[in-house]
Amino acid sequence: MVRPEARRAAVRHVQSSFGLSERSACRALGVPRASQRYVSTKEPQDALLARMRDLASKRPRAGYRTLYRLLRREGCTANHKRVYRLYRIDGLSLRIKRRKRRAASKREQPPIPMKPNDRWAMDFVSDYTSDGRRFRILTLIDTFTRRAPGVIVERSISGLRLVRFLDEIAAKFGYPKTITVDNGPEFISKALDQWAHAHGVTLHFSRPGKPVDNAFIESFNGRLREECLNTNWFYGLDDARELIGEWLVDYNEQRPHSSLAGLTPAEYERAQLRTAAMA
Repeated sequence: MVRPEARRAAVRHVQSSFGLSERSACRALGVPRASQRYVSTKEPQDALLARMRDLASKRPRAGYRTLYRLLRREGCTANHKRVYRLYRIDGLSLRIKRRKRRAASKREQPPIPMKPNDRWAMDFVSDYTSDGRRFRILTLIDTFTRRAPGVIVERSISGLRLVRFLDEIAAKFGYPKTITVDNGPEFISKALDQWAHAHGVTLHFSRPGKPVDNAFIESFNGRLREECLNTNWFYGLDDARELIGEWLVDYNEQRPHSSLAGLTPAEYERAQLRTAAMA
């Protein structure tokens, strides 16, 4: 018996079983009477726990740190230790499969981005609609701000469709210096090569079979898969575009990012632009 609740329960059991007074039962079990009569003055955590359950139901793959940041953004004053305790007690913990560590050889790292548009990253994700037909998603992020300016959701995506999409994004945010991609057919196409040459953009290709070379977009794709694709049933292409678009707005505007000091990508980007304007 370690926890106070267990000791108090034992004292009550001895009292009812043997007809002892509280004083005698506490003396027999070595339990201080002050501990037996203690009444907690803590405020009930029902409202906090209910809000945590609500956030966890909307974000099934969110850990306690993400829930804590979301609660703090809503004005909650509970510290991370209380959130973690309730998170464990209520069974909200995620089951994470740990990968074995393996030695990796040294590899050349591209320059670290220092401001927005220094480096973008692109990749493809695929899924299926309810009729069994496959569709593809082109994902794109700014690796400095982690902002995802847009996606393409189509049955098939050609190199020409890809460069039109990049021109649309560049019209809003400007052209990047570098784009990190893998060796897929769309990324090694003449259309993308000519587009990059025309706009002074360098294409940085990851090594075949080494997705870690494009780790930022792989991480983003994992979030997209866990939080949107795996939790939704798409009735058609339009439905997929709508649901993925809603998730993208939430990712950019509402979801706090651990590597951005708890800011959302949009907030971090605005902060960087203000700093640059003041410099």
